[in-house]
Formats: sequence, C-alpha cells, structure tokens
Amino acid sequence: MANNSNKKLVPEAMSALDKFKYEVASEVGVTLKDGYNGDISARDAGRIGGNMVKKMIQQVENNMK
Repeated sequence: MANNSNKKLVPEAMSALDKFKYEVASEVGVTLKDGYNGDISARDAGRIGGNMVKKMIQQVENNMK
C-alpha cells in the first residue's frame, strides 16, 4: 500500500470525496473499482481529478452569487 503523507484538513470529508470521485469517474466514462486503482491510465486519472476540481469551482462560484 502506498504511503500517503498528505494531511487531511477535514478527515470526515474523505468518504464524501470518495463518493464524488466515483460519480465523476462514471460521468467521464472511467470505471473505478473499490480499493486500488493504480492501473488506470494517467490520462483517465487526470480527467477524473480535473473534472472534480472543475465541479468544485463551479459550486463555489454558484454559492458566491
């Protein structure tokens, strides 16, 4: 298992972010399995992460209106 040294500011949010990751992956057509997904391409991982950030920014912008 990989050693992740990133500290979580809100550890309770991890399950919500995981759920969000699976939703976005489904939207962009990438199939993720439970657990380790290190075998997906960097391109697919980037599409998932990029779309997650895009949606989070949209949500913040909408809340600022």
